[in-house]
Amino acid sequence: MQGVVIKSAGSVYTVRTDTGSMVDCHIKGNFRLKGIKSTNPVVVGDNVRLDIREDGTAYIVEIFTRKNCIVRKASNLSKQSHILASNLDLCFLIVTINHPATSTTFIDRFLASAEAYRVPVQLVFNKTDLYGDEDNEELDYLVALYRSIGYKCIKTSVEQGVGMEQLKEAMKGKVSLLAGNSGVGKSSIVNAISPETAAKVGEISRIHDTGMHTTTYTEMFEIMPDSYLVDTPGVKGFGSYDMEIEEIAHYFIEFFELSAECKYGNCTHTHEPGCAVLAALEEGRIAPSRYQSYLSMLEDKDEGKYRAAE
Repeated sequence: MQGVVIKSAGSVYTVRTDTGSMVDCHIKGNFRLKGIKSTNPVVVGDNVRLDIREDGTAYIVEIFTRKNCIVRKASNLSKQSHILASNLDLCFLIVTINHPATSTTFIDRFLASAEAYRVPVQLVFNKTDLYGDEDNEELDYLVALYRSIGYKCIKTSVEQGVGMEQLKEAMKGKVSLLAGNSGVGKSSIVNAISPETAAKVGEISRIHDTGMHTTTYTEMFEIMPDSYLVDTPGVKGFGSYDMEIEEIAHYFIEFFELSAECKYGNCTHTHEPGCAVLAALEEGRIAPSRYQSYLSMLEDKDEGKYRAAE
């Protein structure tokens, strides 16, 4: 029997089978022995094969090849990754200029990881109703910046109903992921787009609060016919995982396009003569914030913070 993992809750995975039934499954211990370097070897969005035994217990025995996934460095294990979800058609990164402020470093690290693992991303600038003049200036600057690179940007305000229909339209017929820092308004957006889904998410949250231990759940909900939304807990940081130093620039779209003009094929874009990226930075054709984010990822690798185990 085959199906899709729609919920990950500790050691229990809920699978929606090809027949439409829901089956709670465990995983075989040998998944841990197959060279998987992730804290969560099975994730929401995975296509899997099940083995249901005579006593009714079910096990996931095979994970089929993923077309993509969103990966970050595990927060507590530097040599392991944490996968947010897999087999995504689109990811919406929810960011806020203020209340709270999302750093451009976080945005750029997320975008680079999404590029590395082939996940299309749209940026959603939320809580626009709370912004003052300076906030709006920064908002307009960042929207112009990321659109110039090639990322679609949507301005949203749940309170004013701005951008909700645009988001809903973008989600039709897709498996979408909502991601972002805690407090950027993911739950409010889910509530505005699909109140029924939000009610389910709220019920899960209340169950968490009454438990003895804090547990993070990721779950996929059908928000419209053949349209699914993966809801994830808020992410504090986004450490890059399993990227070699010479690869990082490939995942900054504007850097990669310019790198063909560099004098040296193995240019790191930090000090080399004839570097097209450094020239573009000096001429104002590359945003300083993007370059600083790139340098921060290089520093991660130099210090060995996020390098995968050999």
